[in-house]
Amino acid sequence: MAYSTRMAAALSGATVGQLRSWRHDRGNGPILRPELAARPALYSFRDVLALRAFAQLRQDVSLQKIRKALATLKSFGEIAHLSNYSLVADGSSVVLVGDDHATDLVTRPGQRVIATMADILEEFTPRPGVVVPRLLHPKPHVSVDPETQGGQPVIAGTRVPFDAVADLVGDGVPPERIGDYFPGVTAEAARDALSFARYVNSYTPVTRAA
Repeated sequence: MAYSTRMAAALSGATVGQLRSWRHDRGNGPILRPELAARPALYSFRDVLALRAFAQLRQDVSLQKIRKALATLKSFGEIAHLSNYSLVADGSSVVLVGDDHATDLVTRPGQRVIATMADILEEFTPRPGVVVPRLLHPKPHVSVDPETQGGQPVIAGTRVPFDAVADLVGDGVPPERIGDYFPGVTAEAARDALSFARYVNSYTPVTRAA
């Protein structure tokens, strides 16, 4: 499965600019470089999970501390994909949450601490005025399943891409008539598809200066 930068931003809560910045090496490695080698950049589902964790961390800690946490993680020999690790903010630090304990990665690297794991799949607010929806069910009638259509958002319970439905409604097809084009897709699902499309489109790509 592969997500464009805009879709990865919409599903993770990071901005398009942040994703572009985070995949570049600033001297001690990138925050996250997409595991799919492609131009333009394409992100995997695992990448999106990691990006949601970073977007949540940025609500409480600085990017510098996140970079330090990742460097500490590597120094421990932890080099798996970042989606394999549970990283959460604990006060002004970042901790790695394990099955039975948590390890400080910034303030007191290596020291065990008590921390609570936040569910990165749930809705959260990374910036004022921005609400990032649940990852697997961004709308009641829109779902994201890595096993369905390559992980692209679809109408829940179907294999119909949400954007195919949203485009029709946006072109003037009444939600109540969507079933004529996609049997089984309800008017409520069509409205949800359009609402989610508008949310995704709010993640406008950053324009580079000439």
